[in-house]
Amino acid sequence: MRLCEQCNKNEASVHVTEIESHDGVQDAQEKHLCEVCAQGLDLPHGGSSKKTMADIWKLLQVSAKQMKRVASITCPQCGMTLEEFRRRGRLGCPKDYEVFAEAIGELLERVQGAREHIGRVPGVDDEVVVRLQRMAELKRDLDTAVGEEAYEEAARLRDELFSLESQPDPEEAE
Repeated sequence: MRLCEQCNKNEASVHVTEIESHDGVQDAQEKHLCEVCAQGLDLPHGGSSKKTMADIWKLLQVSAKQMKRVASITCPQCGMTLEEFRRRGRLGCPKDYEVFAEAIGELLERVQGAREHIGRVPGVDDEVVVRLQRMAELKRDLDTAVGEEAYEEAARLRDELFSLESQPDPEEAE
């Protein structure tokens, strides 16, 4: 028989595992408590919670209202609802991308781990993609340098950009 760690009198019938994170390292600590001491801690499961059925009912009602409000989002152009989009997995019109933007973002994040596609571009060589990305970066840096009146840096960036633009694409070279 294990005694309660808090009062050291009654038998421990509630066992709680607390997981704490310190500097990215997780530490699990177990507590063994009697029913009386567990009630004083207001644990979510164990002992008796201080939340009454009325409190729980209110939480359920608020949650249901929020779900109805979200599910009632409707596209003004095609009439598609968010619930219908989730069921079909397809959008009805171009306006749906704006109307359901938040839901689409959440879906992308869940499916591929990010809200933006950061994968390969079909039919385009990696060299071309890297070169185009570098050119876009140089153009942004060039605009910044001109705005800051750093003309020597701007000239260097312009020359590098011109050099990249004058290179032939790999498919043109063949």
